[in-house]
Amino acid sequence: MRFLPIDLNRAKKTPLATQIYAAIREAIESGQIPAAAKLPSWRDLAAQLGVSRGTVRLAYERLIDEQLAIGLGAAGTRVTQRPSTPPASGWPRETPPIPELFQAFSATPLTFQMGVPAQDEFPYKLWSRILVRAARHAAAAPVGYPDPRGDPSLRREIAAYLGIARGIQCSPSQLLITAGFSGALGLAIRGLELEGRTAWTEDPGFPLTRTALALAGMTATAISVDDEGLDVDTGLRICADAALAVITPGQQAPLGMTMSLARRLALLAWARRNDAWIIEDDYLSELQLVGRAAPALASLDHGGRVLHIGTFSKTISPALRLGFLVVPPELARRFGDLAACLAPAPAATTQLAVADFLREGHYLRHLRRMKRLYAARREALLRCLREEALGSIEVQATAGMAVVARIHESVSDVDVALCGQQLGLAPSPLSPWYVQSPRPRGLLLGVTNLNQDRLAAHCRQLAELARSL
Repeated sequence: MRFLPIDLNRAKKTPLATQIYAAIREAIESGQIPAAAKLPSWRDLAAQLGVSRGTVRLAYERLIDEQLAIGLGAAGTRVTQRPSTPPASGWPRETPPIPELFQAFSATPLTFQMGVPAQDEFPYKLWSRILVRAARHAAAAPVGYPDPRGDPSLRREIAAYLGIARGIQCSPSQLLITAGFSGALGLAIRGLELEGRTAWTEDPGFPLTRTALALAGMTATAISVDDEGLDVDTGLRICADAALAVITPGQQAPLGMTMSLARRLALLAWARRNDAWIIEDDYLSELQLVGRAAPALASLDHGGRVLHIGTFSKTISPALRLGFLVVPPELARRFGDLAACLAPAPAATTQLAVADFLREGHYLRHLRRMKRLYAARREALLRCLREEALGSIEVQATAGMAVVARIHESVSDVDVALCGQQLGLAPSPLSPWYVQSPRPRGLLLGVTNLNQDRLAAHCRQLAELARSL
């Protein structure tokens, strides 16, 4: 191949050697230059292009460094054998993960959307100042590997907060900072070596939890819940030898009841007898809109069987991707090693900012303010549903930061949710939260991001969808 068509633009700021390299690389990747083809010598290509041999040599050396070509000394330079690159039209279409559970990522929250705190009432100016300060601190810190368990200051603040707000007496050494709930759940399953075992999950319960257990090689057995929470007797009857129970005892997701003391003690007794484990998903922490939140299940655990998971997704922002895992003292070393090798804590800047937010008292003040706001918005939603739904939507329960509503059994709650998105509404269908049939149909209506000026109109739109489908 003595002639290689390359157009150089000497007016560009891009070096000529880079232009030659890019042109040859494109020809190789497109198949214009086949594998094993011999490239022109430095002398021939330099003469053809009117450049120095050194310029061609630099281009060829870069091709060789990237394994696109191989230098054979006196035998010249040849193109290497590489797997062919599929054309763009043959690439798989990108789809978001678990599309049946999540709307478009990074999008502005819609009316009735669950799991997202109020966007219009977050203290952005205060948070921005704290974040900038944390970024400066992180940039000026010594260059080295940070503690994979999480920043010590954040772990201290969380341990102190848990002692006051959730009744959990723990040491910072028992705490690991994770990438949200999913990161903590993955760390817990791997650390407890539960692959291939069976786990109790609540029915209804968070679909992502069941999916995560399946991906981790576990079998999820759905256990029904009632007004007292997870029915432990049913679990003993169906699958007494399970190795794990994943529960939301503080505010059951999605129905909102608090697990009774008798059920908590029965569950702890089962775990001790069977050498089993309990993962407590404290997804709303103390964000109880009426009264005071019950202490965490982990506060009753004196046998080291409970792993407690919390996050800042519902209280500050899911964009932080920040959660934490509290493990029994005897597991702290193993989980620290696991974090160091496989799941280190997220970026230091975010951790430092949250630590300051906690230490300076902003977090507790923010929670108190959000409780009042969400309670008022929930009451407004309940009032509008009574006035505007006209029998097509019936309130079943208030659950955390959502309202659970029934619709007629002949109407698909999934279809209502999908059609609602076209109107800028994001109710969540209730039926996918259930495993056992029949699956009740209903809607989960988040109360955090409601526009009270348009709330009546939104309720009418939702009621019309529930009647027409």
